[in-house]
Amino acid sequence: MKPSDHAATSRTDTGAGPLPEYPFNLAEGLRIAEVYEEVRQRPGLLRVRLAFGEPGWLVTRYADARFILGDRRFSRAAVEYHDEPRESEGHSGKGIMAMDPPEHTRVREVAARAFTVHQMERTRPQVRAVTDLLLDAMEESGQPADLVDRFALPLPLMVICRILGIPAEDATEFREWTAGLLSTTNLSEEEFEVHRARMKAYVAARIEEHRATPQDDLMSRFITARDVERRISEAELVDLCISVLVAGHATLSTQIANFTLALLEHPEQYALLRSRPDLMPRAVEELLRFVPLIRGAKQVRYATEDVEVGETLVRAGTPLLIATGAVNRDAPHCAAPGVLDIARDGVRHLAFGHGAHHCLGAPLARVELQEALTALVTRFPRLRLVGDVTWAADSLMRTPLTMPIGW
Repeated sequence: MKPSDHAATSRTDTGAGPLPEYPFNLAEGLRIAEVYEEVRQRPGLLRVRLAFGEPGWLVTRYADARFILGDRRFSRAAVEYHDEPRESEGHSGKGIMAMDPPEHTRVREVAARAFTVHQMERTRPQVRAVTDLLLDAMEESGQPADLVDRFALPLPLMVICRILGIPAEDATEFREWTAGLLSTTNLSEEEFEVHRARMKAYVAARIEEHRATPQDDLMSRFITARDVERRISEAELVDLCISVLVAGHATLSTQIANFTLALLEHPEQYALLRSRPDLMPRAVEELLRFVPLIRGAKQVRYATEDVEVGETLVRAGTPLLIATGAVNRDAPHCAAPGVLDIARDGVRHLAFGHGAHHCLGAPLARVELQEALTALVTRFPRLRLVGDVTWAADSLMRTPLTMPIGW
């Protein structure tokens, strides 16, 4: 039975009967499954089942998603007490992303001071220098080249390593651990925990090095918040560093590759951006809206009391999954949402979330995405694919593994 058949026959407000399997999309490509539009045309939310965990309500409308993300009656911390819907056996665990206010607010404020728009704009020359260095090396090696290996992956890795104070030569190790944590393969709970434990041990060792020899970097500032200001615990210090490290390279490397692919699949938009570089800030916001980063939904919320969401009464203790890629294609706030239009003004999206868990690294992400795309369209006016894109079939994200390009 196709997902569209599931949506047509299994939609209930009570959860009775067979439930459609989620996610609807495969890991390959940037397409949004048509079933999302079918679901939005029906009243209320859709109950779905993932490979592991209990069933949950799927959220596909922008207004519903924004409401849930901004309302404290929907909890992230509650995942600790439930069998959360997920694609792999391993649970998401604790850490800053699984906290609720006021604990979340306390830990978040430690990092928020370092990720202001002003602070991240100060990194732009550094990002630009790394970008030029990587593209110089790629050009010297000649074409064809793998955009992922030569540019999209190393750029955010080099930037976040410098900001956080992590040796760039260790990148291979924590890339593997991150891939394990984002994997949707049937890793056992024990195997999943091995990846998490190895990354924690690595970060804890780097923290001790910074304690012995403080540096002018983000990790040393986090250590001050722990050791001097007593604002966070040791475990929270480790988790905070891991969150910055993972989010600072895994999502950005994927977005750089996917945004480039989206532009190459819409050559008229690539040409427009090349001729109108002033459109770059708008283009990045439109690409954040248009390109689905996550294959399905992540960061489950649990209702802490009975709450009406749209036309569905969500009972206390029930999980909700927000399909951000589908939500960003919701029509009420966007004309022709299925069209990529880099000149679109006033773009609204939830690519960085909303509310208490709005992405701390959004200012840095915008700087890196703007600089990466500006360099590509400026240096390579005839940039093109010269082979098939290969994809990570077992990742929560739509992650290109290779992207052969010529120029």
